[in-house]
Amino acid sequence: MTNMMHWADHLNRRVFLKSSASGIGTAALAALLTPEAARAESALGVHHAPKAKRIIYLFQSGAPSQMDLFDPKPAMTGKRGEDLPDSIRKGQRLTTMTSGQAKFPVAPSIFKFAQHGESGMWLSDIMPHMAKVADEFCMIRSMHTEAINHDPAITFCQTGSQLAGRPSIGSWASYGLGSENKDLPAYVVLTSFGSGRPDDQPLYDRLWGSGFLPTVHQGVKFRNSGDAVLYLSNPPGIDPKTRRSTLDRLKALNEQRHQTVGDPEIATRIAQYEMAFRMQSSVPELLDLKNEPKHILEMYGPDVSRPGSYAANCLLARRLAERDVRFVQLFHMGWDHHGGLPNAIKGQCKDTDQATYALLTDLKQRGLLNDTLIVWGGEFGRTIYSQGNITEDNYGRDHHPRCFTVLMAGAGVKKGTTYGETDDYCYNIVQNPVHVHDLNATILHLMGVDHTKLTYRYQGRDFRLTDIHGEIVHGVLA
Repeated sequence: MTNMMHWADHLNRRVFLKSSASGIGTAALAALLTPEAARAESALGVHHAPKAKRIIYLFQSGAPSQMDLFDPKPAMTGKRGEDLPDSIRKGQRLTTMTSGQAKFPVAPSIFKFAQHGESGMWLSDIMPHMAKVADEFCMIRSMHTEAINHDPAITFCQTGSQLAGRPSIGSWASYGLGSENKDLPAYVVLTSFGSGRPDDQPLYDRLWGSGFLPTVHQGVKFRNSGDAVLYLSNPPGIDPKTRRSTLDRLKALNEQRHQTVGDPEIATRIAQYEMAFRMQSSVPELLDLKNEPKHILEMYGPDVSRPGSYAANCLLARRLAERDVRFVQLFHMGWDHHGGLPNAIKGQCKDTDQATYALLTDLKQRGLLNDTLIVWGGEFGRTIYSQGNITEDNYGRDHHPRCFTVLMAGAGVKKGTTYGETDDYCYNIVQNPVHVHDLNATILHLMGVDHTKLTYRYQGRDFRLTDIHGEIVHGVLA
């Protein structure tokens, strides 16, 4: 038995890590115990001069309808109710929600479009506030993806794979670039429920998970009700001095264990305990809005005073950006409009339009938009044909991965540009297609990272966010 245990120790992964010449675990521990070292050692660094220091990704979960918001198709007005031509559909895959329909009636948007700004960018009349900053946007109308259902499509946008388990884009950014703020996580996630469809598709914490990367890089979700971060406050009867003493004892025990087994996750555990202790001061200060001027709060709209709303999260995103948090991601649910789209999408725009405008304006007036990248978009688009019955003022739209629209703004983006083009039915891309991998490669490029070089070896293979794909979209870069 003794000999068997001896050989088991030799084969044990953690003992291997401890005894390996690379000293992975020891290096990780040394890096994570001091914030300065963490910034220097845990990050791989940039491959070229970055345009963006940080990202605010405004993910619109559920898939906004591009032809009702960004991609007007006036020729469809005369084709209301007509069956979608086979020459347009080209036998493409449909979801089970509409594949059984006898007809696919064309449903033109009931909303009016107008051109805005010096660029003449087209926007729907249900986005009047974002229209005011149209010249700040680069509108990509030719996005396309591979998944046709929500969960695999959102997972694909986030991780570069339709299957769960890989690191999210924010985790890759944290792994590659590290943190600029020792008192807050490098990757923060904020969620909100839309009024257009309050019971919309759920979100899963794995969407901001670190996958096989060290767990120090996973996103930290601030809850949209109650305490923003659970267990951050000291329990009754525990003062800061007692908490500090407890953490010191825990650290000593973990360090002793680390010396024995060399598991890098022990280093992560120590680092997260220390981060949580510092967040006891940094998070309350972050969430305290008493010094925000009245005119700033009013700019974000009435919902800004409701914790967990999209407006409140946009203001919080600006405050996180001021504190140099590397990657801030907002998930706003409620965009999945299979029926009753006109009323539902009005509700979604009421949630998001003014607050998105305010965020861009606020960042710009503080000099932060020049080095902050903003991304606005969902997981796929919607069909030009109606799901179910169509009337003069009501229709629904099914999922459509073949084309959708994403907005970018801020650092390194070609402002006032509309990139890509779809056909008259908003069904197929006819110019400058942009795959999800291309978008993610471009995002990393603006952060100073070559997406082909940001890799992590796992199970004998070098993985990356863009897998073996992805091309930088130079046409959207300033």
